[in-house]
Amino acid sequence: MRQFFTSFFASVLGFFVAMFLMFLLFIMIIGAAVSSAAKKDKVTGNAIVLSLDLRRGMLDHSGGGGIFGNKPNSVVTTVRALNRAKDDKKIKGLFIRANGWAMAPAQAEEIRLAIKDFQSGGKFVVAHAQGFEGTALSAYMAVAAADEIWLQDTTGFSLAGMRAEIEFLGGVFEKFDAKPEFIKFAEYKNAANTYTEKTLTEPHRESITSLLQSIMDSSVANITADRDISKADFLAFLDNAPHSAEQAKELGYVDTLGHFVDAKDYAKKKAGKDAKFQSVASYGTGANTGPIIAFVGGQGAVVQGGSEDGSNPFSNNVSMGSDTVSEALIKASKNDKVKAIVFRVDSPGGSATASDQIWDAVIKAKEAGKPVVISMGQYAASGGYYVAAPADKIIAMPTTVTGSIGVLGGKVVLRNTLAKIGYNIESISMGGEFTSAYSAFEPWSQSNRQGMYAGMQDIYVDFTSRVAEGRGQSIERVREIARGRVWTGEQAKEIGLVDEIGGFMKALEIAKDLAEIDADTKVQVRVYPREKTDMEKLEDLFSVTAEATANLNDLQALTNAPEFKAFMRAKALAAEQQGVQMKADLPKFK
Repeated sequence: MRQFFTSFFASVLGFFVAMFLMFLLFIMIIGAAVSSAAKKDKVTGNAIVLSLDLRRGMLDHSGGGGIFGNKPNSVVTTVRALNRAKDDKKIKGLFIRANGWAMAPAQAEEIRLAIKDFQSGGKFVVAHAQGFEGTALSAYMAVAAADEIWLQDTTGFSLAGMRAEIEFLGGVFEKFDAKPEFIKFAEYKNAANTYTEKTLTEPHRESITSLLQSIMDSSVANITADRDISKADFLAFLDNAPHSAEQAKELGYVDTLGHFVDAKDYAKKKAGKDAKFQSVASYGTGANTGPIIAFVGGQGAVVQGGSEDGSNPFSNNVSMGSDTVSEALIKASKNDKVKAIVFRVDSPGGSATASDQIWDAVIKAKEAGKPVVISMGQYAASGGYYVAAPADKIIAMPTTVTGSIGVLGGKVVLRNTLAKIGYNIESISMGGEFTSAYSAFEPWSQSNRQGMYAGMQDIYVDFTSRVAEGRGQSIERVREIARGRVWTGEQAKEIGLVDEIGGFMKALEIAKDLAEIDADTKVQVRVYPREKTDMEKLEDLFSVTAEATANLNDLQALTNAPEFKAFMRAKALAAEQQGVQMKADLPKFK
């Protein structure tokens, strides 16, 4: 009987999954046809203006098109496309819809560099903003190098500086009698402070202040250089924020006041008769010939298992899966045609075990004779720095957040909190005392605390040793700077954690040099792992395979079976008895 129900529900599930998949495939076919027609229409003609919308959030790098053929915006894709477009005679310029609120500083810096690279090919850049309402500098910094900046005249210009807000739950936990228990190596490893403290500790304040000042300095330097404004005048401008659109134009921060439609028409006329617009994302990123440089990307938290690249339409999750990234590195290293590897890291860290797996893959790639160059995105901290440490060269943007070489771990004990509402958990353990170490309902015993401390100390020793070996520094020097503190890319270069300042194109340039490829030679950037087929994306999306989709021809026979009819009668009887449910309440084992 149990086997019957298993088969029956598998068939029913298979039927609905199959119907849904058929619907999705139909939508994809229609969408692909429309997309293909639209793309074909956009690329005809001899005058094209590329368009870039910075108002939406951008991934650091894209794992390919979405399941319906849509290609998400990403920093690396944009940078590569604009680099290619600067030598394309059909491309006349770039029209940008600016982000009026906020961007990650390192992303803004890299977009800025891409704009300047694009302009070096004799192309124009026009940017339009429906206000710069955010007070941070990064969104404006991204487009400050544009030839002309338009601003909607009914909006404001609110640039004022940089600000960091750090939340603390220590007081909340105290009120609710929750007990945070954490161990960290060392005093600057501040992530645990959110749970254990009520306010900033001195090391925490020192670290964040230094980081913020470095980001501020880089932003001010970029904006004043791009707009030809003195530093003193710009700082005075920030002190007197906010400003009206008219004031911003009068002081040289924007060039023209007007609406989006007018700015777009202006860019089109500037490109010439019959000019058309094409998105940067659909333009493409480069040649398919020449020496091969492998691109391996890892973004989001470092986790064990597979990566998530944000292409799932029902999930925004992005993660650096140790299986996916390590397999990509090893596969690229085994390809004789691959001359070097650029490993793009955009991660605030995560699992120590997963980080070590990726670290090992970088080592194996180097042992296979492949130069490995790290290109850091917005973050490459903690586990994100761990995976970068053994590379031949590390490249970071000035405002990349990196370092945080340290370890923390712990839990929040909720036994007393839940007891206030009458909720209780009793436990039965067998084996050693450490079985309760990760329980959210049992405080650490002295033995458990010592065990946790020893385990994290081992990880800290491994981490710092990996960094010392990879960076060619003494272990004493590494532990002097590896007390959990975060640094900007600019600061990290000064203390030897980073080799060069720059973005993806700089990393590609260095990879070519290490592979002894002439600087003027065009290279093919091959992405590892390869982009999945649409069917593979569907299988990942629904966690089904062809074998899991039951044979639909069995469905009618199943519904006529006597077991099925008996089941339906029992279900109807149960529905009549309000207190009866067909399930068992089973204990959970961890």
